Amino acid sequence: MPYDNLENETIAISLLGSEIWRKVFWPNGSTPIRMYPMRRVNDSVLWFMNELTSRVVAESGIPTDIYHLGKILLRSLKDDPDFVLQIDGATGEQETTGSVLERSVRCAIALKKLGLQRGDAIILMAPNHLDLAIPFYAALYLGVIVAPIDRTLGVNELHGTFEAIRPKTIFCQSNRALDVELALKEMDEQAFIVTFDTGSSLCSFKQFLETYGDKSSVDEFKPTDFDPEDTIALLISTSGTTGLPKSAAATQKNLVISSPYIWTRHTQFPHPTKMAFIVSPLQWVTAILMFLMSPIVRFTRLQTSQAVTPQHACHLINTYKPTYKIVNPLFMNSLLRSEGGLHCDISCFETIIVGGSAVTADFIQKIKKITPNTEVLNGLGMSETTTIVFISEGLNPGSATVGKPIGCLQYRLIDTETQQDIYEPNKNGELWVKGPGVVKGYYRNPEATAEAFTEDRWFKTGDMYYRDENYNFFFVERIKLLLKYMNHQISPMELEALIRQHPGVQEVAVTGIPDPKCGELPVACVVRRPDGRVTADEIKQLVKENLADTKQLRGGVIFLDTIPQTPTAKVHQKKLKVIAMQCYANGS
Repeated sequence: MPYDNLENETIAISLLGSEIWRKVFWPNGSTPIRMYPMRRVNDSVLWFMNELTSRVVAESGIPTDIYHLGKILLRSLKDDPDFVLQIDGATGEQETTGSVLERSVRCAIALKKLGLQRGDAIILMAPNHLDLAIPFYAALYLGVIVAPIDRTLGVNELHGTFEAIRPKTIFCQSNRALDVELALKEMDEQAFIVTFDTGSSLCSFKQFLETYGDKSSVDEFKPTDFDPEDTIALLISTSGTTGLPKSAAATQKNLVISSPYIWTRHTQFPHPTKMAFIVSPLQWVTAILMFLMSPIVRFTRLQTSQAVTPQHACHLINTYKPTYKIVNPLFMNSLLRSEGGLHCDISCFETIIVGGSAVTADFIQKIKKITPNTEVLNGLGMSETTTIVFISEGLNPGSATVGKPIGCLQYRLIDTETQQDIYEPNKNGELWVKGPGVVKGYYRNPEATAEAFTEDRWFKTGDMYYRDENYNFFFVERIKLLLKYMNHQISPMELEALIRQHPGVQEVAVTGIPDPKCGELPVACVVRRPDGRVTADEIKQLVKENLADTKQLRGGVIFLDTIPQTPTAKVHQKKLKVIAMQCYANGS
């Protein structure tokens, strides 16, 4: 009997130092068939960061440099110049920490020669090739703001983005240079454009370093001195699933405090893990955390300049055997299916964190069955908090909790009707958070800042949660996504969880159609499995048999090839609603 498929296993847990070791026995209680560590939250990474930042302050003599992200990165890159920091899985190229140090210092010098200084902004819009990190780190040395954006934006979208950010330099691929020029021309703005490749007449990145980057000794380079608390490091795109795009302005201090918390389950520093697989583009918080922390705590980044399809991801996993990954559930599900005849061996991973959208306990268990020695966690973060907000302990596989609070945040649950704090367990409320890692607001957008933040700096997440007696938190729903039918609130998540159980359904998203008499009519947008033959009537019947009359799919069922997504891999609610309304109007 293969042990990977054991059910009803008997588990013995014993405490050994800062880890919990889990022994899994045969059902008859005989000798254990495997034994592996289950990590618990600890302070090891904070001790490591304290020692590192103390060295930075000792070198500069400036106490606030404990939060100077640029100086911390520079010190970290110098500590181990031969370490392989990044690999481009599409080309097989790799680069050491010493090479990244030399090129990023030259890039910083080049940016200074162009006249960039603290508070100016650069834009990065490119795939995860080896050059992408170079201006990313260089800007942080100088206090220049980095704005990673979606590289697929059209001219009109670029126009709006440039207007909000006002970049002095734009780094992009040559095939996007013309669109960048058109967007700048429309707003009558000037920006220095650098193309990472050589497919245009503009300045290439290689030419940029050779022309403007001084080849003098790295040891002679001095980062800019500034107050890290008031110096914006990154503009993180955020619109959630609704609303207009806006940029959370994360300071250097925000990121230095918040970024290490993704590693509070590890005890070995440096090298908490061998290799992290970067699936997401740099505008995502998950990628930002990996780019920032890889030179600091020292692990290799496996990234790729090629589009990250499930087939390409499987090839990279099978070839390089990465040990750590943060991934959204939609993409993780595609890896588990291993379509196209390519089997994806995910047993190489020590840790998989699934987050970015709702994650069910059943899905976590599905992954654990395939790779029982991997720690599989449900993680939840937000652009505005610059790190995770909750992470599951992983000790109760049947629990649907998103996890417990982390150390650098304060938490409140607020009654949406009375605006009063909720102190009792098992009662829904809006989550508010506060802490030194939370951004101060949205870049050049005081209206959005005033709407999302209270006067005493609590960030109103817009998400409904409840907690149990042990302070395990449970996600309920995005407040703006709740549907209202005849004064009854309907949770799209509840409908989606039920419909997803149908064997013919691969993915589902529920939205609402406005109705003048009833409010909103729920619509299920369904993607069939490749061999699925599920019908609309079957899905409606499933809902009818399991949920109240007020929650029925009165707007119908729509079958799609794919669910529209935002650049951060969340369901694109606006596009979904437009599709649903068009189909409803056409009677299809």
